[in-house]
Amino acid sequence: MLAGVILAEAAILAGKNATQSQAYGPESRGGSARADVVIADGEIGFPQAQQLDVLLALTQEACEKYARDLRPTGVLVIDARAVPEPPAGEWRLCSLPIAETAEHAGSLMAANVVALGAVAELTGIVDAETMERAVAARVPRQRELNLRALEAGRQLVAVES
Repeated sequence: MLAGVILAEAAILAGKNATQSQAYGPESRGGSARADVVIADGEIGFPQAQQLDVLLALTQEACEKYARDLRPTGVLVIDARAVPEPPAGEWRLCSLPIAETAEHAGSLMAANVVALGAVAELTGIVDAETMERAVAARVPRQRELNLRALEAGRQLVAVES
């Protein structure tokens, strides 16, 4: 959820229009959760994503549940350890060691920001400096950890390319 909020805020800082919505499962903790971010240069007609250009899945369950919404020309970004069996599709698969990278950056809790850095680097939707400003503004108490995690996510993609 936090990564979705930060991405939407970064897009707005970059002069784009953005919406962000969240949906939680019925469980109070540990259940399914989804964050949709819609970014456009012009008006946004509907605030929820219907056909996804990018799907970030950090669990096998989420990947299986939402991969059907991914466009054939889209990108599926997964945590290699948490999603050992990604579904087949025409999309580009980007399997990255997200959780492992977060641990090396200082905390598994920063996995969402590692993933955010990877998605930003893959898509180019928001430049690195703007993304850093959004992360620093949203998580000031854990600023250094999250900036390290963001950069680590960007580097995962840079190394893969």
